[in-house]
Amino acid sequence: MTAPSATGRWRGVVAVSLFAGAVGLLAQRPDVLLLAALGVGFAAYPRLVPPSPEPDLAVERTTAPDSPAEGDRVDVTVTVRNEGDRSLPDLRVVDGVPSLLPVVDGTPRHATALPPGGEATFRYSVEARPGKHRFEPATVVSRDASGATELRTAAAHPTVVDCGAPVPAAALRELTRNRPGELVTDDGGSGIEFHRTREYRPGDPMNRVDWRRFARTGELATVEYREERSASVVLCLDVGSPPAAGASGPDAPDGRSGSTDPASGSDVDPTADVDARSNPHALARGVLAADRLASALEAANHEVGLATLGDRHCWIPPSGGTAHLDRLRHALDTHPAFGTADGPGDGSSPGGPGRAGRNGWPTGENAGRTGGVDGNRSGDRGSDEEASPARLPDGVATLSDGGRRDGTARGARGRQAAELRERLDPGTQVTLVSPLADDGVLGAVRSLEAAGHPVYVVSPDTTAPETVGTRLAGVERSRRLRTLRRTGVPVVDWAAGEDLRTALAAAAGGSA
Repeated sequence: MTAPSATGRWRGVVAVSLFAGAVGLLAQRPDVLLLAALGVGFAAYPRLVPPSPEPDLAVERTTAPDSPAEGDRVDVTVTVRNEGDRSLPDLRVVDGVPSLLPVVDGTPRHATALPPGGEATFRYSVEARPGKHRFEPATVVSRDASGATELRTAAAHPTVVDCGAPVPAAALRELTRNRPGELVTDDGGSGIEFHRTREYRPGDPMNRVDWRRFARTGELATVEYREERSASVVLCLDVGSPPAAGASGPDAPDGRSGSTDPASGSDVDPTADVDARSNPHALARGVLAADRLASALEAANHEVGLATLGDRHCWIPPSGGTAHLDRLRHALDTHPAFGTADGPGDGSSPGGPGRAGRNGWPTGENAGRTGGVDGNRSGDRGSDEEASPARLPDGVATLSDGGRRDGTARGARGRQAAELRERLDPGTQVTLVSPLADDGVLGAVRSLEAAGHPVYVVSPDTTAPETVGTRLAGVERSRRLRTLRRTGVPVVDWAAGEDLRTALAAAAGGSA
C-alpha cells in the first residue's frame, strides 16, 4: 500500500478566492466579495473532511467455465467487500486482467462506495486464448469524501484460466531408466509389443513359453517383448530472448498492453484489444507447452523436471508423483522467470533484499537461497528456483538474427547450457521449448547432445509475416529448424493458432 497522496482536485481554489477578494475590494463589489467567501469555504472543505481510512478489503473472483476451449467466452465475476469498520466513500477498482485475454463484454473497472461490511459486484467477459492465464492482483484506489487524498493498494485473489486440450502423448527419445513406464525400448523382457524369441532358460515365466513351437518341434523357447520403461526428462524453457524494452502488447517484457491505473484519465484502457494478442508471444506459449507436457509425462510414470535457458533461472530436479507435478505447475504459474520481468516488486510491495516481489517469489540478494522442496540430489543439483537474473552481456544486433543479440549471445548461450549440463544426471533427456530466435540455441542443443543428453525441441512460431523484419526472422528460424533436423534432433514446428496436440501428432507422423 502506498502512503496517502494528494489528488490535486482542489488545486487553485485558494488563488482564485484571493484574486476574487482583491477585485471585490478594489472595485467595491459586494457580490464579488461573496464569491471570494464561497471560494474560501471550498478551500477549507478538504481540510475539514476526515482522511480516507486504510481500506480493509477482500476480493473474490470467479470464472465460468473453468476449462474453456479456445474462442469461448469466459465470464468473470468480481466481488469487493469492505471488511473494515469505517465507510469507504469513494472506491475505484481495476481488475488484473491477463494481458493475452481480450475483454469482449463489460469492463474490468468499477467505482462504488462501501459501508462497513458492504460489498459490490461487477462482471465482465474475456475471450479464451490458448494457455494458462493468471490474473494479476486488482488495483484499488480509496479516496476521502472530498477527493483530496487517496490511498492506493492491491488486492489479490489467485485465479487462473486454463485453456487448452491435454497432450495425450509426450515426445521422448529412447533413453530410459530401469523402472516401469510407457516408453517402448529395444530391450527384450515383459511388455506388449513382440521383440524376439530365444532359447528357454530355467526360471523363465510359464506364460512366456512359446507352446505352439513346443507342440510343433518339441523344443522350448521363450517369447520376449519390448520392455516399457520410464524416462527422466527436464522441460527447459528458453527465456533468454526477451522482447525489446518499450514494446507494447503481449510482446512487452511484462506482457501487459498498457496501464490500468484507475485514477488517471490518460491511461490505456485495459479493455482495448491489441492485434498482437492473436499471436501470443513465445514465453506464454512455452509455459503452455511445458504445462501440457509435464502432465502427460507424469501420467506416463516418467520423472519430470523444470529448467530455463536464459538470463532468468529456475531449476527443479526431475521427480515423479502428483505432488511434484503440482509443484512444477505452481512454478510455471508464479515464478518470475516465466512471467513479468519489471523489477523486484509491484507497486504494492516494494522490492528489495529479503522482500517478496511479484507473485511472492524472493527477489534481490536473497533470491535463490530458499532451497528446494524435494531436497538436493548430489552436489548443487537441488532445486534453486532463482529469481535473481544474471544479465546477458551486451551484444551486437544483426539483421540476420531478427535484431537480437548475436556474437556474444552465442557465448552466453554456451555458458547457460554448461550450467544446465552440470545439473543434469547422466541419461536425463531435455525437452527444449524455444522460438529458436538466435543461433546460440543451436550451439546449446549440440552441447547437450554431445554430453549424452538427448534433446527434443518444441518451437512455437511467433514470426508473423507482417513486416520485412518479421519475415526475415521467419526465414532465419526455418534455417535453424532445418539445421536441427539434419543433425538428427527431433523438432516440433508449432505454428501460431495450432493446437499443441496437433503439432505433436504431425511431428510424430512425419518422423514415423
